[in-house]
Amino acid sequence: MLRALRGFGQRRYGFDLTPAMVDEARRVLALQGVPRNHVWRGSVLEPSAYWRPDAKKPGGFESALCFGVLPHIPEKADPKVFSFLQKSVVPGGLVMVEARNELFALFTCNRYSYRFLAERLVRPQDWKSFSPGLRKRSESLLRRLQRHFRMDLPLVRRGKAGEPGYDEVLSRAHNPLMAASQFAQAGFRDVEVLFYHYHCLPPMCEETVPNFFRKQSLRMEKPRDWRGHFMASAFILKGTRA
Repeated sequence: MLRALRGFGQRRYGFDLTPAMVDEARRVLALQGVPRNHVWRGSVLEPSAYWRPDAKKPGGFESALCFGVLPHIPEKADPKVFSFLQKSVVPGGLVMVEARNELFALFTCNRYSYRFLAERLVRPQDWKSFSPGLRKRSESLLRRLQRHFRMDLPLVRRGKAGEPGYDEVLSRAHNPLMAASQFAQAGFRDVEVLFYHYHCLPPMCEETVPNFFRKQSLRMEKPRDWRGHFMASAFILKGTRA
């Protein structure tokens, strides 16, 4: 992200939890004249990470970007991260946070769809007040719904030898409606949800009509289209510090 922001005349800073990523960022940004100490190791869950080395106090940024991070932190930590980001910028400062779209599961027709239906909508854990027999029959009916979805898709993304893959580590999706509300509660104003990475058909259709799928999906890339709630796999929370 910092590499792509070259040419806008601002000073760029960044931190990452993984030392290897910090080293790579320093290497790439050095070619663009960014000082080595503008990139450091830090966690979004620690307020000290938002304190740039050449500042006398934390925060003070004109803008902050948080991409590829929110899916990998615990659900209870979301408000903390939003609060730290809000405090990291000056009043009126812009903050943009990327997340995976949980509502996209309503369009994919695969095991994500079933999990969203069962775990987020039906929620059998709320059936505790019913008799064991009734709960058992209801849970059996819920399992029968699996035949309506491609439970074998998507394929599990596994890592290399000795390393976990993307689907083997914490990789959450966020409900854009709930996330926007939390963002506002953290002290952001003019909050918007901007959708991207649209899918013109459920992902399983791509292999049948790959050229059509890609071209039509790209044509759909409109961040404020209401269909993004269901047909885009990711979104950006955008807001300014009040």
